[in-house]
Amino acid sequence: MLQRVQTIWLFFATAALFCLFLFPYIQVLNSDGTAKALKVTGVYQNIGGQVVQTQQFLVLTIATVLVGLLPFIIIFFYQDRKKQIMICYLSILVLLGYSFWLVQTAKQVLGNITLQVDNYGIGVILPSLAILFIILALRGIRNDEKLIKSADRLR
Repeated sequence: MLQRVQTIWLFFATAALFCLFLFPYIQVLNSDGTAKALKVTGVYQNIGGQVVQTQQFLVLTIATVLVGLLPFIIIFFYQDRKKQIMICYLSILVLLGYSFWLVQTAKQVLGNITLQVDNYGIGVILPSLAILFIILALRGIRNDEKLIKSADRLR
């Protein structure tokens, strides 16, 4: 059923992943005094008082949309809970790979700049938050599975 608690958790996971478009995951102050922010859509710099996109990440943007839609698609597999559980585990693995890709992209763009805690933006915790929401959805799906099995034993 769509009105179960796992639907809410999967929707929150989708929302967290789409928030990556709004929030940067790394913010750095260059040696020349200009601010640079890394988002999933590209690199944004403050040039002349205006924020300008200096580099575009087209493949990363498309991957973010696909990864963000994955928890939303899982919602509609409510009739086949075993498949829903399998796709949840698959999406966690995909999110781990996606997070690794974000880190590698940041290393490639920033080069040898050492990052400190204040350089990380809100976008750094969003993939981890989405994984947490998917784990909570898995817990709800398993509870539904137990409930169905116990109801079948009573028949």
